[in-house]
Amino acid sequence: MAQDMMKKVPVREQAPEVRAHNFEEVCLGYNEEEAVAEAQRCLNCKNPLCVQGCPVSINIPGFIHQVKEGDYKAAYEVINESSSLPAVCGRVCPQETQCEGKCVRGVKGEAVSIGKLERFVADWAAENGIKPQVTASPKDKKVAVIGAGPAGLTCAGDLAKKGYSVTIFEALHKAGGVLAYGIPEFRLPKDRVVSREIENVKGLGVKIETDVIIGKTLKLDDLFKKEGFSAVFVGSGAGLPKFMHIPGEQLNGVFSANEYLTRSNLMKAFREDSDTPVMRGKKTVVVGGGNVAMDAARTALRLGSEVHIVYRRSMEELPARREEVIHAEHEGIIFDLLTNPVEILGDEKGWVTGIRCVRMELGEPDQSGRRRPVEVKGSEFDIEADTVIMSLGTSPNPLIASTTPGIETDKRGCITADEEKGGQTSKEGVFAGGDAVTGAATVILAMGAGKSAAAAIDEYLSE
Repeated sequence: MAQDMMKKVPVREQAPEVRAHNFEEVCLGYNEEEAVAEAQRCLNCKNPLCVQGCPVSINIPGFIHQVKEGDYKAAYEVINESSSLPAVCGRVCPQETQCEGKCVRGVKGEAVSIGKLERFVADWAAENGIKPQVTASPKDKKVAVIGAGPAGLTCAGDLAKKGYSVTIFEALHKAGGVLAYGIPEFRLPKDRVVSREIENVKGLGVKIETDVIIGKTLKLDDLFKKEGFSAVFVGSGAGLPKFMHIPGEQLNGVFSANEYLTRSNLMKAFREDSDTPVMRGKKTVVVGGGNVAMDAARTALRLGSEVHIVYRRSMEELPARREEVIHAEHEGIIFDLLTNPVEILGDEKGWVTGIRCVRMELGEPDQSGRRRPVEVKGSEFDIEADTVIMSLGTSPNPLIASTTPGIETDKRGCITADEEKGGQTSKEGVFAGGDAVTGAATVILAMGAGKSAAAAIDEYLSE
């Protein structure tokens, strides 16, 4: 394959005018020829900065070298040393700000497509029946993991590889956490990718018990006193939605992005034959500019709605991944930037009819480093809508902390954990990581926390 070594091998995608009307995966990934050609762009640096940018420290030059050689099984084995969810990471990690953001190729050209290569290897392994293996001798201690999301699955997988008996307790009826309920099918297929990765973790010997709410079904202390676990990892995520507290948020047709996406992704409400259908608005406004806002907007579009994204800063400050923003733009989503809602409008029957907004301009930078939006006086205007989705972030559910004496939290309700000690909390034998500690963040950062906790738990139980 003749190529410009300074540019990435293009990845195949569904055409925008086609994908805007279905829930099939947008990105089609590399085939073998494309993957090998892209792998050949890697310079195999002696000091690989890309590894430093990876929260789970995958040996990136190592696995890419094996792809170059056409030994995809060996490439998978290299990745598996560090990551329990490669097919997930290859699809949803923000590589552009992490591994690829540090790639030397990116200094004068385009960074190597590390994420697309990871996805290729993981998918090849699945198609060829290659699974992760446990080589450590069994240990006589049990570890409980709360939450079957990316942090919990990673922690459990790493501990199982070390020989521990691990049980994950999941509050919902399906494992996966945000992978199952938050990220749409067109970015992360559930049956073909998420379920497969979870089965790989279970194949390591990890047990998963669903419909168990720690704090209700069982108290955290019961895991030690009644169930005989020697350590606990809390990776319960951050599923409590935030709102603006503006007039009209109680109207019918107002959703949190968390509810909207959960109903679509976990309950399959997007299907015509769904038992729990979600509202199919004719005109939807999504408030927010992060990845979750893009997911909600692109889901609403596929359900037949005209979609506006309302965000109070400019495109330069938009926090969502650039790839997702570009996909949204190409699919026909309208961006109303430098715009802030002040009221949701409704009719006499209590249904949404629109959203009242004001124009904004950017002032001096705030604590986040982004320029602070300032309201333009007298700039009020209305956007017609029958559905409003609030995508303003989430915070941890307080249930675990409130029912567990000795667990400290910060002012945001996040569990306090010592990052340098692998997430050790104020309670003996209890570790925590991911969104439960940091608030809503990325899948790969949660995985990094789970990996760090697994190492710390192993050290703790080996003392």
